[in-house]
Amino acid sequence: MDTVVAATLALFSVSALLNIFIAAAGLGLVIFFHELGHFLVAKWCGVYVERFSIGFGQPILAKKWGETEYWLGWAPFGGYVKMLGQDDMDPGQMTDDQISADPRSYTSKSVPQRMAIISAGVIMNIITGFLFFAIAFNSGVETTDRVIGHVQVGMPGWQHGIRSGDTITAINGRQVSNFEDLLRGTALSRGPIRLQGFHSDGETFDIELEPSANGIVRQIGIGSSRSLEVLPVPDPKAIPFVFPGTAASRAEFEPGDIIAAVDGVVIKEFSELDKILNEKADEALGLTVKRKSEGGDTKEVQVSLPAEQFLGLGLRMGMGKIEAVQIGSAAAEAGLKKGDLIAKVDGLDVGHDIDPVRLTEYFSEHDGKEVEVTISREVSGGAPQELVLTLTPSDRAPWAEPPTSEGAPLSVPSIGVAYHLVPNVFSVDEDGPAAGQGIKPRDTIHKVTLIKAPGTEQDARTDTRFEIPIKDKNWAYAFWTIQEYTRSRIVELTVSSPEDSNEHRVVEVTPKVVEDWYLPTTRGLRLSERSITLEANSVQNAFAMAGRYTVTSIEDIYLTLRGLLTGDISHKGLSGPINIAKLAYGFADLGIGHFLRFLGLISVNLAVINFLPIPVLDGGHMVFLIWEAVTRKKPSEKVVATATYFGMVFVLGLMMFVIYLDLFVSKI
Repeated sequence: MDTVVAATLALFSVSALLNIFIAAAGLGLVIFFHELGHFLVAKWCGVYVERFSIGFGQPILAKKWGETEYWLGWAPFGGYVKMLGQDDMDPGQMTDDQISADPRSYTSKSVPQRMAIISAGVIMNIITGFLFFAIAFNSGVETTDRVIGHVQVGMPGWQHGIRSGDTITAINGRQVSNFEDLLRGTALSRGPIRLQGFHSDGETFDIELEPSANGIVRQIGIGSSRSLEVLPVPDPKAIPFVFPGTAASRAEFEPGDIIAAVDGVVIKEFSELDKILNEKADEALGLTVKRKSEGGDTKEVQVSLPAEQFLGLGLRMGMGKIEAVQIGSAAAEAGLKKGDLIAKVDGLDVGHDIDPVRLTEYFSEHDGKEVEVTISREVSGGAPQELVLTLTPSDRAPWAEPPTSEGAPLSVPSIGVAYHLVPNVFSVDEDGPAAGQGIKPRDTIHKVTLIKAPGTEQDARTDTRFEIPIKDKNWAYAFWTIQEYTRSRIVELTVSSPEDSNEHRVVEVTPKVVEDWYLPTTRGLRLSERSITLEANSVQNAFAMAGRYTVTSIEDIYLTLRGLLTGDISHKGLSGPINIAKLAYGFADLGIGHFLRFLGLISVNLAVINFLPIPVLDGGHMVFLIWEAVTRKKPSEKVVATATYFGMVFVLGLMMFVIYLDLFVSKI
């Protein structure tokens, strides 16, 4: 009972309640400013405003000042200004001659006046959005830097040679100042995109590639870079800064430490640390970290980081086909293609003589030397063709590009290929963990489940059960995830035998440390994202930044709409009021700069969406006014009523659809 009470109190902590209030007030403010625009211009034009409402439905609060009722509705999905002669619930008012005869009615006003009233909400949102941006940039907004930290194996970025540590400076000629610019520019593009930037060694690149459309948005498969700062968590027990049971958990790091040197060599970038971790995977490292004391002073502290060994299940999985080949790589020059199966390397059988998961190490160990590769290539209408090719691996670490995302193949960086590991067991080590659980060659693994053991420390995941469906192409990802989490989790394998593939059994396997095989990773140390602060150095600069951001945001909304219509962007990426409320809460928790920028984006979005030529929306009303201005007569009551009801059904249907997406469809 005490646990339930404590959890409830934690949920409704003062800070959480404050964030809820800030989020609600901020979203309400955006709606208020929109309706205020309509209200003020209507009053200025002498229109009788019957009601000013934030929210729909019956009022929670209602007050009449002067001739206008002010409502706070129970359904917080928008707002409205009800004017004499303009009521979306009664579109006949717009063509009613008796109402038009009233000099204070909306319909009695000239077309330019009505255009001003209708567009005032949109204009107000653009202005307030601009001001939100200006205040945000004046106070400073922390965002992710444009440096690349991870490249997803097999994706277009990987195929074109983009690496960890690269910096992209422009996309399609448009300057990239942060990682969001890069993701947004890719997602909203059409056709091939042009990327310009420079590698970590300073060499520039200029490439053209076609993003992948296999997702909610177009993407090239990149992730942001980490910094050299140990994750600065306020409560390490709730959010760990090291993975439990790893080498880093045995070292004396503290949250917020900044790595300044490794074995006496000063480093400035994560890519430098990553290179050292790959080159010295089997060595204990002496790290110099900068640590702030409680008094605010910074001191240098020496921390020893032990080496970290791979964990094995005692299983050797089957070799899969090549999934991707990097352009200009040793593999491409030798003639390897997608769909080829590497059968032998220097006469050694891949499977019997070399574990497929360690093939990448064989090539790295032979950098600069010729390696003979025997492949099996399918031929249409005939038996597979066996080819012997010769290539020379480059000097790249074997695990420089780990399979960190679902479905990712295993990379061989030194030759530029990526292949899948199939979920069929090739062989079982007699003294390995899996052998004792009855797993045999030719068995198929269908699922890996990582279960948090009772009483163990919290790791980076909040779920107690983490399931990884294997299917045909996910063993590499499962293998890598086991390295990260199973020092604090139990491993369950869902297995079937070839004799009865429909009968699945679940076995528990305890991974075992593999001698003389070392992980080239941060060894369980969690580092924060590399970030920059977008901050104006003067009021004029804040306005200039806000102006550019406002224009860019408007352009991006139209590009998003285009992407939805062309299918380049999935409808699954749409957010309704529930997700918007969640986002508002999240940004409120991040700080005032983040929250104001979010409100600016919502304001601009509201302006653009509201001005689309859809009846019921401001843009639909503007279409009627343009018609009246051109033809010198109002559209008929039948046309207005039909269009209005159509627009109402469309908007309500869209609202129900996005609420459904919020509730039941993942945005990942």
